[in-house]
Amino acid sequence: MKFLSKFYIGLIFLILYAPILVVIIFSFNSSGSLSHFSGFSLYWYRELFRDGEALKALKNSLILAVLSSCIATLVGTLAAFAIARSKNKYYKRAAESVSNIPMMNPDIVTGVSMMLLFVGVATILGVTDMLGFWTMLIAHTTFNLPYVILQVLPKFRSMDKSLTEAALDLGCTPAQTFVRVELPYILPGVISGLMMSFTLSLDDFVISHFVSSPDFKTLPLYIYNQTAHEVKFSMYALCTLIIVVILVLLIAVNVAGSAGEKNQRKKDKKALGVSKS
Repeated sequence: MKFLSKFYIGLIFLILYAPILVVIIFSFNSSGSLSHFSGFSLYWYRELFRDGEALKALKNSLILAVLSSCIATLVGTLAAFAIARSKNKYYKRAAESVSNIPMMNPDIVTGVSMMLLFVGVATILGVTDMLGFWTMLIAHTTFNLPYVILQVLPKFRSMDKSLTEAALDLGCTPAQTFVRVELPYILPGVISGLMMSFTLSLDDFVISHFVSSPDFKTLPLYIYNQTAHEVKFSMYALCTLIIVVILVLLIAVNVAGSAGEKNQRKKDKKALGVSKS
C-alpha cells in the first residue's frame, strides 16, 4: 500500500509538472525544435530581450498585476475586517456567500458580464472607445477581491479578541489598535492575498480578452495571438522566467508566513508568561 500511495503521488506530480519541465528544458534548446534537443543555449533568451512587442506586453502585465493586486489587497482586507467585526450573523453569512460567488463563477461568464457592463456604461456616457487599461484594472481588481478576503478573514477569526480589548483599555484608538495589534497578526494573510492576486492577474486571459483593447495587450493576450502562427521559442524563455519569478515569490510568501507564525507564537508565550507571573 505504501508503494502504491507513493507511486500515485509521484504520478500526479509528474502529470502536473511535466509540461512545465518541457517548457523550461526546450527554452534552452539551440535548434528551436521540439522534436530533439540539439544543445544548451541562451539564444532564445537573447531573442526575447530583443522583442520589443513582447517586452511591452510584459510591462503592461506587470503594471496591471501590481496595481490590481495592491488595490484588491487594500479593499479586501478592509472588507474582511468589516465581515469579521460584524455582530449580525445573517449579514456575515450573506457577505461571505456573496464574496465566494466570483470564485465559483466561470471566467467566461465573468468576462462577458464585465464587457456588457462596460459597454452599457460607455453607451450611457456616449463614449465610443471605453475598453482598455482602466476597464482591465477594474476587472482584475474585482476578481482578485474574493481571494484576498479568503486569505485574510480566517486570520481575523483566529485572533484573540482580548488583545484588541486590552489595546483599547490602554488608551489606543480603534485605528491605532488596528495598525499596532491587528495588522501585524493578519499580515501573513495579507501578504498571501497580495501574492495570490498578483499571480492571478498576471496569469489571466479569459476575462482580459473580453475587456481589453488593441492598444493595451497583456502578456497572455500576446502569447495567444502568437498561437495563430508559429509560437516563437522566445516565448518559452519568457514562460520560464515567469515560472522562476512566481516560484521565488511563493517561497518568499511561505517563508514570511512561517516566520510570522513563529514570531506570533513567541509573543503569545511571552504574554502567557507575564500573565502567569
